[in-house]
Amino acid sequence: MSQEGGVGDVDRAVGYVLKQAATVLRGAMDTALRPLGLTVSQYATLELLDQRPGSSVAELARAAFVTRQAMTGVLAGLQDAGWVSRPAVAPQGRALPATVTDEGRRRLREASVAVAGVQERMLAGLTPDRRERLLADLQECVAALEPGA
Repeated sequence: MSQEGGVGDVDRAVGYVLKQAATVLRGAMDTALRPLGLTVSQYATLELLDQRPGSSVAELARAAFVTRQAMTGVLAGLQDAGWVSRPAVAPQGRALPATVTDEGRRRLREASVAVAGVQERMLAGLTPDRRERLLADLQECVAALEPGA
């Protein structure tokens, strides 16, 4: 039973279905990345560092949807694996900029192929035009809920 003016049937509520899609996507990515020894957060961090070199811990955390504390742990794990390097002493200020190592880039290439496969499975039923429309619609939804929007 739904309340007057409420979301109604959850199976037809965009927010609910969007959360379902995000949860299923995360699970599929976990499954695809596990054989490579990566978590989704580690993969996202490698991808972000490769595309946005010099990002701060706070920037990486926001972009990977984790807390700063969690990102510190993710970076430590990537560093322990030899996929990321960080200087022992900050070149300036307190920030220790992380960079992807050659081994990290090799792992990232494998992971990117695996994640692209998951994305392709997810979008297989959509034409190229519908894929572009979906992306544009989701970007518009994000922008509408951004702080200050």
